[in-house]
Amino acid sequence: MTHNLEWLWWTLTIGLILVGLVGTLLPLLPGSTLILAGAVVHKVTLDPDGTIVSWWTIGGLLVLMLISYAIDFVSGAVGAKYFGATRLGAVGGIVGAIVGMFFSLSFPPAIFIGPLAGVLIGELIGGKELVAAGKSTWGTLLGTTAGLIGKLTIALAMVLWFALAVWL
Repeated sequence: MTHNLEWLWWTLTIGLILVGLVGTLLPLLPGSTLILAGAVVHKVTLDPDGTIVSWWTIGGLLVLMLISYAIDFVSGAVGAKYFGATRLGAVGGIVGAIVGMFFSLSFPPAIFIGPLAGVLIGELIGGKELVAAGKSTWGTLLGTTAGLIGKLTIALAMVLWFALAVWL
């Protein structure tokens, strides 16, 4: 491979990984997916024979990516349930998260507001008073924050795993 192409592939790999790290904190970017994409670009373009990064590493990164999405999807609902949300509140949190994802393209805070509004509305529909519904909503906020920390931890683990595979 020529030096110019190698430089291009390394730039793309590192760029995808860095944007992926930012994407774990910003709702519009699929963070762990971009990190995995960077590793795959490296594997396919710079290491097709597998002497540097194995397919086992790519598979491990894929598993971490899936765990990251699972955490993202359920963290708010789990937090709400821990703080006493009813089934309607937990379902509302999940529905709110899905709706928030769609609106986040035009209004980025919707990714955070959606689950909170969903839990609150679900609790109120279920007959809870506003203060009790607010407690469940607080749990959603804490769960979402814990999920964000979990996603960031997984993203950093993915980057570290890839870096160790490349440089060791």
